[in-house]
Amino acid sequence: MKNLKLLDCTLRDGGFVNNWEFGHGCIVNFFERSVSAGIDYVETGFLDEREAFDINRTMVPDTDGMNEVFKGLEKGNSKVFGMIDFGTCSLDRICDAKDSFLDGIRVMVKKKTRFEALEFCGELKKKGYIVFAQPVSITGYTDEELIDLIEHINKVRPDGTYIVDTYGLLDRTKILHYFHLIDAHLDKDIALGYHAHNNFQLAYSNSMALCEEETDRTLIIDGSAYGIGKSAGNCPLELLTMYANEHYGKNYDTNQILEMIDSGIMKIYEKSPWGYQMQYYLCASNDCHPKYAQYLLQKKTLSVASINDILKGIEKKESLAFNQAHIEKLYMDYQNKEINDTSDVKALNEALSGKKVLLLGPGPSMGKEEQKIQAFVAKNAPVVIAINYIPEEFHVNYIFLSNSKRYMQLSTALSNMESSDCKVIATSNVTPAKGSFDYSVDYSGLVDMNFEIPDNSLPMLLRLLEKAGVKNISLAGFDGYEAKSGVNYRDAGMEYEFVADYAVKLNDYTAGVIKELGKKIDIEFVTRSKYETV
Repeated sequence: MKNLKLLDCTLRDGGFVNNWEFGHGCIVNFFERSVSAGIDYVETGFLDEREAFDINRTMVPDTDGMNEVFKGLEKGNSKVFGMIDFGTCSLDRICDAKDSFLDGIRVMVKKKTRFEALEFCGELKKKGYIVFAQPVSITGYTDEELIDLIEHINKVRPDGTYIVDTYGLLDRTKILHYFHLIDAHLDKDIALGYHAHNNFQLAYSNSMALCEEETDRTLIIDGSAYGIGKSAGNCPLELLTMYANEHYGKNYDTNQILEMIDSGIMKIYEKSPWGYQMQYYLCASNDCHPKYAQYLLQKKTLSVASINDILKGIEKKESLAFNQAHIEKLYMDYQNKEINDTSDVKALNEALSGKKVLLLGPGPSMGKEEQKIQAFVAKNAPVVIAINYIPEEFHVNYIFLSNSKRYMQLSTALSNMESSDCKVIATSNVTPAKGSFDYSVDYSGLVDMNFEIPDNSLPMLLRLLEKAGVKNISLAGFDGYEAKSGVNYRDAGMEYEFVADYAVKLNDYTAGVIKELGKKIDIEFVTRSKYETV
């Protein structure tokens, strides 16, 4: 590799982690250390006219903002770049290059507006900037579409273009395929860059693979200090400088990048860690937007294997742009495994008919009011049903399972209970690890598709018991929700991340279900609950 250059995107891509709020002192520190390290291109942040100017952020409305943030700083031998997501910063917000702290501008080129974005690149060149065209999500192009794009790039003649692996989907074979395809069609005096994401832990190895390819054109590899960046992060810049020094005769000062990490990056990491995570693996392995996996994981109702199965069903046209309605439909379709539960509901009716039933939930009151619950059990000798967990202090007759994730967490404990008289009632979306459940009931007949969270477990069980003819139900451990995390369950590990956002709606909805069913069933509260007062 005769002409290898590195680009530091710490202050730009790293901003996805902290909303670009680095603080001015930290911005100056990172910039000066990158320049001192001899990094060829240093990216200072986004230009976005929708944002108000803040000297502590690297998301600024125009080039005047960049001039103010970096006023008085020396560039050394580095070229300084900003980035524009095409359509978010108009030309009248960009001064001529001779009046700008920026030497160059990178333009995000999205597939649906790619030709307009390339025209914008041409206008920036007229203003005197070094311009790099960044076709995001390159995996969204067919080979024919990519060749056509390259032909348009050749006409505009930016100084560089990129292989942008937005969701970290590429392995060595795929990255080299794109490299050879673009290298064969791109004009030789246009540089070719690579921007990686680390969903598969391949950002560094893919970068090395590109460096090893024979080409006479300039190759640019992006990196960030400690890999800070969107989702799983970027290729670690300190690894790239070390590799380039050892194998390509470069003289980057890696210690400056290490000082950058120690003096500022680690503080950000400790607060908001990035890097390889399950959700980024899941989305990358299914060629889809990271929010799809995040959305399903936050529900905490599915096993990872189930989430993987659902992601496989995402339509290709919806894969790279998050569509909540689409993933919610896939989720409900997956959950709605309809079965004929007539015989099992009848069996429950025979087992519970004429008996007083106590439902146990996982709220903090299970500990705070334990003696009250024990006294109730001693006095009334009810049939005890626990929902999606096993309370250690109480003998339970039934476990109601409506949540695959909870089932997986309880599988060992349930195996140990096989010799006991405790039976399992499971909705049809929960698949047994072996054998069959004592009772299987239809999931789709218990959920409420008119509510934002259709599979709320207490309303589901109440509907089932009403179908089974139960007339007397007592509730303990169903405290209702507080609008903050970490306080809604006796075991904090059971907390749902979305609960704080939906607390009031969940309380109102559940109270409404109880009130409506209370017209047919005698329902009382053993422990204090927000469902009583809503």
